[in-house]
Amino acid sequence: MADSYLDLMKKCLTDSLYERKYYLPVPRPRPGLRRAVFDRLVARGIIPMRALDSSIREEGGDRPPSGTAWLETKVADTLLGPRRLDNLQYCVEQVLQSGVPGDLIETGVWRGGACIFMRAILEARGVRDRKVWAADSFEGLPVADPKRYPSDKGSPFHEQRGFAVSLEEVRHNFEKYGLLDDQVEFVKGWFCDTLPKLAGHPWGVIRLDGDMYQSTFEALVNLYPTLSPGGFIIIDDFGAVSACRQAVMDFRQTNGIKEEMRVIDWSGVYWQRG
Repeated sequence: MADSYLDLMKKCLTDSLYERKYYLPVPRPRPGLRRAVFDRLVARGIIPMRALDSSIREEGGDRPPSGTAWLETKVADTLLGPRRLDNLQYCVEQVLQSGVPGDLIETGVWRGGACIFMRAILEARGVRDRKVWAADSFEGLPVADPKRYPSDKGSPFHEQRGFAVSLEEVRHNFEKYGLLDDQVEFVKGWFCDTLPKLAGHPWGVIRLDGDMYQSTFEALVNLYPTLSPGGFIIIDDFGAVSACRQAVMDFRQTNGIKEEMRVIDWSGVYWQRG
């Protein structure tokens, strides 16, 4: 029954329970006739859309663009594809089965789907002595600070308002699955301000989904030192964002981390702390 419940949760969170087509707004074309037509349509309240290939959704390859039209057409509560959800379940259940101490945390939660799934795993396995922490600005991503983090120079993520999901909406999403309780903690604010306050807290699973060098590096610096031996760290954007990948490689080199990094899919990687 527990396994069936978790399989159903994956289908619900990814909105794959029903056959449904997703549509994304068409980017504004370059100057010319197509742009003129595009602008006239938008002026009339008509937003040009294109169908999203279902294989992209299954791989977790879609990202929210600027604006709100995408959010009005997409009802999935996570951008993770099935492989990354399977990996998350594997890491959490390995920690539970092996008695590795520590809570579970995600930095960069979007609509809360991955955190909701971690809470569902605790519920399914009858675990009452661990918490799920959801850390996010709940306002989108920060403006790049290239003086401190050169790899983030030119980052467009702060312009993508589709990433800005309010704390109230995320709480509501937990609630609609019946999983909003005292085993869930929300950490609101920029990582540079909030994550240092969590330094020293024991973790069993850390999942990073901050896209940028700064967001990734700040999470690693403040959380990884207290990842329990046998615990797991998951990097969502390693293959998708070069700045994130560079932050991970810099942190591993600086701290002499030799554990094998394993590939989840085209973007995600993870390793188990020795």
